Amino acid sequence: MNAPAPLSLLQRATPRRRSALARLGDAMQRQRRVILAIQWVVVGAYALLVVVPAFLPLPAAGASMVSDLALFAQFAFWGIWWPFVIASMFLVGRAWCGVFCPEGALTEFASRHGLGRSIPRWMRWSGWPFVAFACTTIYGQLISVYEYSRAALLILGGSTVLAVAVGFVYGRNSRVWCRYLCPVSGVFGLLARVAPVHFAVDQAQWKRHPGRPGRIDCAPLIDVRHMTGAADCHACGRCSGHRDAVALALRRPNAEILAASPRHVGTGSAVLLVFGMFGLATGAFQWTLSPWFVTMRQWAAQWLVEHDAYALLRDDAPWWLLTHYPQANDVFTWLDGIGIVTYIAGYATIAGGLAWLALRTAARVAGASRFDWKTLALGLVPMCGAGLFVGLSMTTLNQLRAEGWLPPGVAVARALLLGGAIVWSAWLGLCIVARSPASAPRRVAAIALYLLPVAIGASSWALMYVVW
Repeated sequence: MNAPAPLSLLQRATPRRRSALARLGDAMQRQRRVILAIQWVVVGAYALLVVVPAFLPLPAAGASMVSDLALFAQFAFWGIWWPFVIASMFLVGRAWCGVFCPEGALTEFASRHGLGRSIPRWMRWSGWPFVAFACTTIYGQLISVYEYSRAALLILGGSTVLAVAVGFVYGRNSRVWCRYLCPVSGVFGLLARVAPVHFAVDQAQWKRHPGRPGRIDCAPLIDVRHMTGAADCHACGRCSGHRDAVALALRRPNAEILAASPRHVGTGSAVLLVFGMFGLATGAFQWTLSPWFVTMRQWAAQWLVEHDAYALLRDDAPWWLLTHYPQANDVFTWLDGIGIVTYIAGYATIAGGLAWLALRTAARVAGASRFDWKTLALGLVPMCGAGLFVGLSMTTLNQLRAEGWLPPGVAVARALLLGGAIVWSAWLGLCIVARSPASAPRRVAAIALYLLPVAIGASSWALMYVVW
């Protein structure tokens, strides 16, 4: 269950006094056919950008986005689509999931016509979002998913096939895949916690409404009556106006995180945030720029040569296992693959482990019963989310640079975005610790410990963009 949300600006949703946002939510509820049409248009665009380029030859030397469909698709999907999907979570929560996502539309369509079996217990394990995110992140780096169309089709197409299969077998008119197994669902749920726009549920109005409550067609299988946050809500609008108690509304961006208590933050979500978004994702963005990676690889290669062990220096791995495009002079050896996995996993273990230890110690030092390391970790959401956006936009800028056009002021804008997110995360931590009834020295110590992960995150990005 999500953390309790703050009082919405819309205190009571009634047909006669509904805000403009509430009326927009009602329109979404009424215009389901329009939303379905939008989803199928996005499915078509998704197929065009992901499937078609995989069957085209590699771009020729000197090709541009204007002249080559593969380069255009690469820029449109990785340069524009994904970074701004991440950005949308900060603003309107998971509206992408409920209104636009092609995988969500396909898995729900399959569920509507499938077997309708009950969801097995193993599928409900809270650790799947982290496992799926970690596997797709590392595998994507090994096969250069941002650079090559076949790699993108393998990962994204494979995910879509699994989504359809899960939808066909489990649930009825639902999105079982999205709720439990989607590689980015957990990330989206964390980012949606700071979205100022959300569907608010007025518990008092729900109870006052006469008659038996009708069934809500909630695809992600949420108990809407007791929904108190935006993490799981797909913002599709189907429940808007239900019992005059559900409405699209505004709230303070910090409210859901500051209202969180230990029983409302799952271990799976906290691990995904600390070891996934804070650790793995940053390591994946960092290794291509890191002199530490180069040094590690050179040392390992020299050791192998000195011991006449050349097997790991071979570059005969298939493209679906390691990057292998000789015609583009881009080939990974087995040693490269081991090095990439080691670097990303090592960074995640060290950075994530230090962050976890600092957060856990901070919670103990504060001696508070109203928060623990998991709720304290939620303060890192703005910094981690901004890191994902900036990291994904590296692809955008590299492609624009190759085209000979780079917007002025980009470096400053990225620095301001990251800097603002870091300050935001620091402020959230201060506010959470301030709730502790502990003595002032203990609260100061807890704040200092909380700021350690913030400093690690800031230092990692400074290394990438200033030092290296």
